[in-house]
Amino acid sequence: MFRSIVSLSVGAAGVLVGHPFDTVKVRLQVQNADKPVYRGTFHCFQSIIRQESVFGLYKGIGSPMMGLTFINAIVFGVQGNTMRWLGEDTPRNQFLAGAAAGAIQTVVCCPMELAKTRMQMQGTGVKTGYKKMYKNSFDCLLRIYKQEGLRGVNRGMVTTLVRETPAFGVYFLSYDLLTRSLGCEPDARFLIPKLLFAGGMAGVISWVCNYPVDVIKSRLQADGVGGVNQYSSIADCIRQSVRKEGYMVFTRGLTSTLLRAFPVNAATFATVTLFLMYAQPENRGPKDCEPAPTQTEEQTRPTNL
Repeated sequence: MFRSIVSLSVGAAGVLVGHPFDTVKVRLQVQNADKPVYRGTFHCFQSIIRQESVFGLYKGIGSPMMGLTFINAIVFGVQGNTMRWLGEDTPRNQFLAGAAAGAIQTVVCCPMELAKTRMQMQGTGVKTGYKKMYKNSFDCLLRIYKQEGLRGVNRGMVTTLVRETPAFGVYFLSYDLLTRSLGCEPDARFLIPKLLFAGGMAGVISWVCNYPVDVIKSRLQADGVGGVNQYSSIADCIRQSVRKEGYMVFTRGLTSTLLRAFPVNAATFATVTLFLMYAQPENRGPKDCEPAPTQTEEQTRPTNL
């Protein structure tokens, strides 16, 4: 319960900080290789701000603001419950619990990212005066549903599942291994910097391991705007992308992704971990202006078994 509540607030803050980087990532992933608009990450940032104003970086933010906060709650809630069900806190169980959480939240994640991607691509390079296809994220999903049904709303579901399941497994496994190796105990020195580093690196490792799948997912979800479909299947998308752009196509937008991944995941994991750590009564130190227990009191206090 507490884990889910904290992750809700952290998720909202993460969206506000990370969404501009995500917009740049999507633009770079799906731009036409024959007529590229952006030369790289920083050129994309500059071009969006110059052509569409700073608000262009926040196109499509409504969808993750509504969905990602609940996704974080689902992920940390399912992961915690799965760990309790598995019974033993081991790296293997951390991977399994993370993978289970990633798979379950895909049901929410896929439609959310579909609306986000479509909104981010709308009005590319135009500040004002263009005819908007979608008014907002909800209108986007509604229009897709009317035109294509549930299949259209769930476009990219398979690639999202393939990305999210191992990604969250690696995510929690990496964080567990890093916190163990760094000695992130409640009374450890430099605890907060250690947790921030472990969380940030866990996010980076997770994204690097699964980034090629994300490129294909973005291309499939951006495909079909205006009724024109370029790809007939996942395999066709991979085949066309590699043929036109080579295997480096799977790294498009990676710089922007990693710039976002470290701070957002560092803040997310550190906040949730610290809250859970100090919410436990046995981990609370003496309150302000409260004298530390005397030696006699410590000797007479029952030992936690």
